[in-house]
Amino acid sequence: MGKLRILLAEDHILVREGTKGMLEREPDFEIVGEASDGEQAVTLVEELKPDVAIVDIAMPKLDGIQATKEIKKRSSTTAVLVLTAYDDDEYVFALLEAGAEGYLLKNARTSELIDAIRAVHAGQTVLHPRIARKVVNRYVSLAHKDEVVDQLTERELEVLKLAAKGMSNKEIAAALFLSVRTVQGHVSNILSKIGVSSRTEAVMRGLKERLFTLDELYE
Repeated sequence: MGKLRILLAEDHILVREGTKGMLEREPDFEIVGEASDGEQAVTLVEELKPDVAIVDIAMPKLDGIQATKEIKKRSSTTAVLVLTAYDDDEYVFALLEAGAEGYLLKNARTSELIDAIRAVHAGQTVLHPRIARKVVNRYVSLAHKDEVVDQLTERELEVLKLAAKGMSNKEIAAALFLSVRTVQGHVSNILSKIGVSSRTEAVMRGLKERLFTLDELYE
């Protein structure tokens, strides 16, 4: 198997070089591009098609929110992991809605960043605990399921809950004694019924509609 290809989008040179140095110690990681602003990040993603783009929020020319939207449009196979010092609600929800698969704060440990990169590449959702709590607090007051979510079958709800736990399609298949192709079909149906385009959005919707809570997921 080839190396996991990463693009770094960070306007502070010292931070970018420091992050690059840490990640290059991993034998299965390869930094294929570096961007100092949002426009450059989008251009490089379109050109290089990295597996993961690590994106900051406050960048010149194009901020992290707009850059994430453009990255997801131009390279659907690239997972976006936000790495920032900002945890403002407006940034958090705008980036998740833009399609970011992960959101970490810059006080995260190196090991947490490395694990998060591998996780978002595997199709999992990664949220810093402080960010996860914001998601719950925003949606916990919405107690009633809407008609769209009610259309999900019992099996689809099982798949969604396991996806929310961070399981890959292969892991879900093993847990439910299904084929990977069947799980992929369930995930596709879930996204279609809920009207979202990513697993991250589906998980957020599940939290919003109280199909499960973070406490249930990590008990």
